[in-house]
Amino acid sequence: MIKDITLGQYFPGNSIIHKLDPRMKIIIVIIYITAIFVSSRLYTLGIILISNIIIIAISEIPFNTVLAAIKPLMFLIIFTIFMNIFMVTGDNLLFSFFFIKVYLEGIRHAVFMLVRITSLVCATSIFISYTTSPTALTDAIEALLAPLKKIKVPIHEFAMMMTLALRFIPTLLDETEKIMNAQKARGADFYSGNILKRAKALVPILIPLIVSAFRRAEELAVAMECRCYRGSEGRTKMKRLAYSINDFAALFITTAFIAFIIVSQQVI
Repeated sequence: MIKDITLGQYFPGNSIIHKLDPRMKIIIVIIYITAIFVSSRLYTLGIILISNIIIIAISEIPFNTVLAAIKPLMFLIIFTIFMNIFMVTGDNLLFSFFFIKVYLEGIRHAVFMLVRITSLVCATSIFISYTTSPTALTDAIEALLAPLKKIKVPIHEFAMMMTLALRFIPTLLDETEKIMNAQKARGADFYSGNILKRAKALVPILIPLIVSAFRRAEELAVAMECRCYRGSEGRTKMKRLAYSINDFAALFITTAFIAFIIVSQQVI
C-alpha cells in the first residue's frame, strides 16, 4: 500500500544517530556508500549487511519501517536481479534452456546488486531522512556547500529545494492514497486489465494529484512570504550546528570500516 511507504519521513527520537550533527551524517553516508560499492567479496557483503542491522538497531527505528523504504524501488531491484542473472556470462554454467543460460557469475552479480541497493537505501534513509529534521538537513547541506558561495551559487535556495522535495514525498503519497480510495468508492478499478487499461485508469488520479501538488506549493509559498522569508539574505539560525565528540567517533568508525573493506580485499 502507498501509505506504508516511509520514504522522506522524519521520526523524532533520542538515539545516538538522532543526536549526530547533520553535516557529519551526510559525510558518513557518503563514506558508507563508497564502502558499499568498493566491496567486491561475498564476506564483505556480509559485513555490510551486519553493519546495516547494527545501524538500524542503534537508530531505534523499527525494522519494518526501514524495509518499507525499499518498496518504491522493488521493481528496479527485481529488474536488476533478472538482468544480471540472464545477461551476465562466465565460465560456470549452471542452467541452460534454449537461448536462456544462467551462470554462477550472473547469480553472484545479482546478489551483489541486491545487497548494494538495499544497503544504500537503508543507510541513506536512516541517516538522511528518518533521523534528521528538515531544518537540520537544510542547514547541513548549506554548510557543506558553503564554499560554492564564492562563485555566486545560491546554496541556501538549492538546499531548501532539496529538503522540500524530500519532505513532500510522504505528503504526496498520502494524497495519492486518499484520491485512490475516493476513486475506488466510485467504482474505479486500478488492478485489472492489461497495462494500457491500467495506465488509463490512473488518469483520474494524476489530474487531482497534480492540482493538489500545485495548491500545496502555493500555500507553502504564501506561508513562507507571511513569515518574511527572503532566502539566505539576513537569515539567522536559532540553533547553530556544532560538532561533538560523538560525531568524530562516528566518523572514525566509518572511516575505519571502509579502510578495513579495502585492505582486507587486497590481503585475502
